[in-house]
Amino acid sequence: MDQKDNMINVKENKMYRYLAVLTIASTMGLEAWLTLFNNFAVEVAALEGNQIGFIQSVREIPGFLSLLVIFVLLVIREHRLSALSIIILGLGMAVTGLLPSYSGLIFSTLLMSFGFHYFDTTCDSLALQYFDERNSPWVFGKLGSLASITNIGVGILILGTAPLLSYKQLYLLIGVIVMAAGFGGVFQNPINSNLHPQRKKMVLRKKYWLFYFLIFMAGARRQIFMAFAVFLMVKKFDFSVREVTTLFVINNLLMYFLFPLIGKSIIRFGEKKMLSLEYGSLILFFLHMRPRNRR
Repeated sequence: MDQKDNMINVKENKMYRYLAVLTIASTMGLEAWLTLFNNFAVEVAALEGNQIGFIQSVREIPGFLSLLVIFVLLVIREHRLSALSIIILGLGMAVTGLLPSYSGLIFSTLLMSFGFHYFDTTCDSLALQYFDERNSPWVFGKLGSLASITNIGVGILILGTAPLLSYKQLYLLIGVIVMAAGFGGVFQNPINSNLHPQRKKMVLRKKYWLFYFLIFMAGARRQIFMAFAVFLMVKKFDFSVREVTTLFVINNLLMYFLFPLIGKSIIRFGEKKMLSLEYGSLILFFLHMRPRNRR
């Protein structure tokens, strides 16, 4: 069986379809939150930079607590936890517009973030369980591509409805759509009972220290680009919702074409070479952006 036949089988896999739908819902919620948050926080909640910075830090707490998912899996099936996480993500989105205050945004952000990070964790786990080493990079690349096209769709939706709907209505609309997808997932059963039982315990290996460090630094990079940079554009340079959304759409349009290529490159060249290329490029980028001495 050639590689093309393998890809067709993956697309027909119930778990792939299940993860694809929930990935679209998860991406829709997170992208809408990222796109609207800074403008909403500045224009409606009247927050300052230090407050937004704290909220962005709070947003990462559920990411750190994702390690607790192994204990949750002792009482609930993993695919069902994925769907419930999407419901929580949608609920966090829906209530964001109803709570235009510092404390309100801390609460809604925590809710949204718990949903996103727990789905992200279980999605990766399910993909690695249900797809072998040959197909899993393609699956991750395809899911990434679906996420990018969803982001583009969310951007177009916000561009088209921002002049017509308030922030409250936008958050509520998108939150309800995300929750509907989560509720649909709760009643699906994509599992394969013939799979080898998953080990439900934490595994840490000393030889993976470099990977752990890179993941840590990736979080720092994300804070710089997704939190500080967008706030700076809104607060300092008065970017509107439409302008911020346009930038996100352009970025995601590029990612839509790049993600499948990245997945195929991992299959061909291996994870180590691709990670080296990614982080080497980031080092060069940050060195280029460093402050220069002025005469």
